[in-house]
Amino acid sequence: MKEIQIPYGHTTFPLHLEEARTAAVLTAKMHAYVPEKSEPELIREALEHPIGSMRLCDLARGKQNVVLVTSDHTRAVPSRLTLPLLLAEIRAGNPTAHITILIATGLHRPTTEEEQRRMFGDEIVDRENITVNNAFLPADFVDLGALPSGANFWVNRLAVECDLLVTEGFIEPHFFAGFSGGCKSILPGICAEKTVNANHSFQAIASPWAKTGILEHNPIHEDMAAAARRVNVQFILNVALGQHKNVVAAFAGDLEAAHAAGVDFIRAQSQCPAVQGDIVITSNGGYPLDQNLYQSPKAVATAEACCAEGGVIIMCCSCMDGMGGANFERLITLGTPEEIEAYLAKIPPEQTIPEQWCPQVYARILKKHKVILVTTYLDHDLVRRANMIPASSPDEALAIADQMKGRAAKVVVIPDGVSVLAVSQRGAHI
Repeated sequence: MKEIQIPYGHTTFPLHLEEARTAAVLTAKMHAYVPEKSEPELIREALEHPIGSMRLCDLARGKQNVVLVTSDHTRAVPSRLTLPLLLAEIRAGNPTAHITILIATGLHRPTTEEEQRRMFGDEIVDRENITVNNAFLPADFVDLGALPSGANFWVNRLAVECDLLVTEGFIEPHFFAGFSGGCKSILPGICAEKTVNANHSFQAIASPWAKTGILEHNPIHEDMAAAARRVNVQFILNVALGQHKNVVAAFAGDLEAAHAAGVDFIRAQSQCPAVQGDIVITSNGGYPLDQNLYQSPKAVATAEACCAEGGVIIMCCSCMDGMGGANFERLITLGTPEEIEAYLAKIPPEQTIPEQWCPQVYARILKKHKVILVTTYLDHDLVRRANMIPASSPDEALAIADQMKGRAAKVVVIPDGVSVLAVSQRGAHI
């Protein structure tokens, strides 16, 4: 019997599993990666030696109105480390620059001041000019025309009216955008509701190219990249995070070149062969990505890649912040997976309902696999209405799965499903 710690909220949940039943425990090499330098040293080195770009301090010379886009409370960007260094770099080029820190929320709820203090530290909150993007306030956005998909590009006017636009974030595999980081800071980060909805339409999510690890031909990524180029993102800082959300690598410079270097690193550290199991157990990597059920398809999609036909997926997600959105809750409890998918398929891109992409992904998976949700925060009756089976611990969930698949069922464990990029034997990303 082995004990495997599964990330859950701010802690871990123990899973007890017999060795003979364990088909594989899949982890990203990143979790064992030990950089030769400290976190601040890695970030400083990236800023001092940018990829495909001048240093940020040089770009800032003569620029009076600077906007620095950062992530919201649902992301683990280590802004306590990165923001002070980015601000210092800008002010080294122009000490009098007016800097606005714009929090990219996408369609998420606004980031509270308490969350900002936890993310950025008191000094930045007390001294800097911080604005939270609100996708639902039309007056905050300007229309920059059509994106490659034909969707209208409405973006926060602060990004258009500034002299210098800088973004920060972190890179990881993403279940329909290919990889996070880079252009995702703009779309969906600081776009209006209608632009985000169109980008995440049923048709776009259903594309065979809208998958983890795929950027080329991915219609969602193509619109995101076009959006970031159109607002002229001149400098990015993206980091790679280890098992404890610590910085293990940093990439700064040109929007595309720096992100591409980061993607190459993440791919090398995250990619592993897909191993099939009758039962697959995973998590969203704990806090902050497991705050709500809305974020959970990220890891469930990884588990899907390793789950045998008719297999069971166990997802550990605290859901301490609830379902994650009224639209998501309404759609995921609308009916059977088949009924949900049929309903969403009829919605034109321009009428996309906010948050419908997560019920769409869940419907696809739930048509093939039973999903057991381990949560101690979400009401278990609500979990059942969402077409899932509730459990209060990984061991309880495994016992339920054993009743379905038998005690001889092979088990694959992916402790952090967000960090792993599963690849089939044919080399295609799943």
